[in-house]
Amino acid sequence: MASPEIAVSIDQVVKRYGGFTALHGVSIDIREREFFTLLGPSGCGKTTLLRAIAGFEDVNEGRLLLKGVDITNLPPHKRPVNTVFQQYALFPHMTVFENVMFGLLRKNWIQSEAQRRVQDVLEMVQLSDFASRKPAQLSGGQQQRVALARALAPRPQVLLLDEPLSALDLKLRQAVRSELKALQRETGIAFIFVTHDQEEALTMSDRVCVMSNGRVQQIGSPKDVYEAPVNRFVADFVGETNLLEVTVNKIKDGLASVALPGGNAFECPAAAVVDPGVGHLSVRPERIKVTADGQGDLDAVVTGHTYLGTDIQLLVRLADDEVMSVRLQNSQTTEIPEQGAAVGLVLEAGAARLLAD
Repeated sequence: MASPEIAVSIDQVVKRYGGFTALHGVSIDIREREFFTLLGPSGCGKTTLLRAIAGFEDVNEGRLLLKGVDITNLPPHKRPVNTVFQQYALFPHMTVFENVMFGLLRKNWIQSEAQRRVQDVLEMVQLSDFASRKPAQLSGGQQQRVALARALAPRPQVLLLDEPLSALDLKLRQAVRSELKALQRETGIAFIFVTHDQEEALTMSDRVCVMSNGRVQQIGSPKDVYEAPVNRFVADFVGETNLLEVTVNKIKDGLASVALPGGNAFECPAAAVVDPGVGHLSVRPERIKVTADGQGDLDAVVTGHTYLGTDIQLLVRLADDEVMSVRLQNSQTTEIPEQGAAVGLVLEAGAARLLAD
C-alpha cells in the first residue's frame, strides 16, 4: 500500500526566545486529509509550533515543508495556509458576507468569483440565511462559523486552528466539534488543531501529538495515546489514570513481569525496555473490577465514592497507602461497597501498561 501523502513536514524545528527554548528539535509529518491535533498543557509549545507553520514565528533551526515545498522563510501572506484563532476578530461594521469576502478581495479575486465563493462557503457552514447580519447579531457558535468560512474561502491547502472552541460554553462546544470534523471531511484538506482539552483531541482527531516542554511525547491515534501511553506524562495527561509504583522483575518480547503493591505477581505490556527495579504502571479506572470477597490482583479498602451520573468513582486505599480511583458504570452496578469495606481489585486484560519514565 502506498504511504499517505504528507501535507506538512516539520523537520527538526527549534524555536528560542532569548535563553528559553520553546521547541526542541520537533519533527512531525502531518498527512493530507487528516484531522491532526497538537495536545498539551499551556506553555508546552503547541501554539508556537502552529504559529511557526503559519509564518507568524521565525524558527531558529530546522525546516517547514508544505507538500514538499520549503516554506521556512516565506512570509505569512505567501503561505497557502489560513488560521482560525481563539478570538475570531470579525469586523463589527461588516455583514457576515462582507467579512468572508474581505480576504478574497485583498487577494485580488475577481468580484463575481469572490461572491460565488462566499456563497459556497456560507452554505458549507450553514450560514447562508445569516449573510446580511452583523457579528453582534450572531451567537458565539455562529461567529465561530463565520471565522471558519473566512479562513476556508481562499481555498488554503492547510487550515490551522488555535483553540477555536475555547470561547464557547460546554454544550455548544460539544455540538461544534462534530460540525468541525464533518467540515474537515467535506473540504478534504488537512486541519491542524491546537487544544489543551483531552476530550476534544480524543473525539475529533485522526491522530494526536501530545507535547510537553517543547518536545513531542507521543504521536498516534486517539486510541493509541489513551490505551497505550508511552510514558508517565502521556498516561497522566490524557484522560484519568492510576500510576502504580511496582517492582520490575524482567521484560521479554514487550511483556513485563512485575510485583504489584502487596507482592502479587503480574504481567502486562511494556511501553519500553525498563531496567529491573522500580517502575510505574498506568491503570485506567474503568478497567478495574471490584470483588466483594477480597480476591484479586490487589487488596484494598474503600475510602469513599462520588456519584458522577453515568458512573460512580470509587476511591480505594492499597496496603502501601497508595490511593486508586475506580470507575463503576451505573448500569452495571447493583451495590456500592461501603466506606471501610475490604475489596479485591482485578485488573482487566490489557488494562495495565508499564511506562517509560
